[in-house]
Amino acid sequence: MTSVAEALAFVAQALAVKKSSLVRRQAEEILCCALACDRSFLYSHSCQQLSEGEWLCCQDYLSRRLRGEPLAYIHGVVEFYHCQIKVTPAVLIPRQETEILVDKIAKTLARQDLHGKVLLDLCCGSGCIGIALKKQFPDLTVVLADFSFEALQVARQNALDNQVDVTCLQGDFLEPFKGERAHYVVCNPPYISEAEFNELGLEVKEFEPKMALLGGSSGLEFYERLASDLPACLFPNAQVWLEIGYLQGEGVQKLFQGVPWKGQHLENDWAGHHRFFFLENE
Repeated sequence: MTSVAEALAFVAQALAVKKSSLVRRQAEEILCCALACDRSFLYSHSCQQLSEGEWLCCQDYLSRRLRGEPLAYIHGVVEFYHCQIKVTPAVLIPRQETEILVDKIAKTLARQDLHGKVLLDLCCGSGCIGIALKKQFPDLTVVLADFSFEALQVARQNALDNQVDVTCLQGDFLEPFKGERAHYVVCNPPYISEAEFNELGLEVKEFEPKMALLGGSSGLEFYERLASDLPACLFPNAQVWLEIGYLQGEGVQKLFQGVPWKGQHLENDWAGHHRFFFLENE
């Protein structure tokens, strides 16, 4: 039999041999996943013996981590802006930048009357953006759209788990929203260029969905499509919020110059990089 403390030491040692970063923290997360407990339990019950099933589960999670699989996929759930979001290899793992974007949007929406207003979360993936905003603003009508059927299955489950009512549409980019209009659009599209993709770390390149990462040779392909097709899907004075790559600000701005846009500006993440592009149409 193996105690909690012994299992924690075993996992930490295995990760250290692989030169993993934040070894102790990762070991704690793996054990918490295997035991379905929080970190405090590991230390308050350090002498408790693991069952055979718990020990086998711990070893399986460790093996997956040693192969490079992200902890978020191993755990299966991440916390995102007051929501518990299920993640699978069919969807990107939500990043801190996206949570910053949601916070910026929430501060804007808090000043507006949202009754009867429609928000489209385009390229929704796990649905984390639209679901978080719907949870905070119940009067908002939220539509989630994605090309991936598998991603939308995850998004639907996340909506159920977080007890929010949203509409899910599957299809190529704006095609499933054709003939409809929105007052707000948020989009975190694939924006990694082919050159950048080749430089990504193993955890991202080998485990997260390539379709949700790669934005064509330049990384701007989806912004080009937005600039061309989005105006037809907007009500007058609609607001659009985009997440962008930290070196893409100037390139994205050029795509959205002139009619029908009456306002546009870049905003920074916490590191001071241009990571968000906000628009308003006429």
